[in-house]
Amino acid sequence: MVKKKSATSKVISNRRARFDYELGDSLVAGLELTGAEVKNLRMGHGQLRGAYITVKDGELWLINASVNDVNGALIAEADQTRARRLLAKRREINALIDAKQQGRTIVPLELLTGGRFIKLRLAIGLGKKKYDKRQTIKKRDEQRSINAALKNHR
Repeated sequence: MVKKKSATSKVISNRRARFDYELGDSLVAGLELTGAEVKNLRMGHGQLRGAYITVKDGELWLINASVNDVNGALIAEADQTRARRLLAKRREINALIDAKQQGRTIVPLELLTGGRFIKLRLAIGLGKKKYDKRQTIKKRDEQRSINAALKNHR
């Protein structure tokens, strides 16, 4: 029996999301993809920068996420950033729709490619104002300087 190669899980993350939004509960949903998209995502050729989730006809759609075809299966230029349907339970979809109607944003956080299926971790977020972002930067800088002082003190 031939042993399968151990797939190293590549996580494609949206690093900007944690800075731009105050995130609440996260949720994992499936994605409706083609074979070429799956192959390229498993190799790590995808981006969530600028991607967002919208609701159309009671379904969740991932918009503006790009899947590049670098050294992988070929994907047409128009299909690299096409809208992709998210697969979740009706109860979860209804909860996300309710949050969206309350003025919150559904933010894609990361693409999980480790298991048999490719999943998308998403969260409900509330957009930060400019002064909130400055507070975040200030806290991060203070924590960095405290850690450096503690390291030098030892």
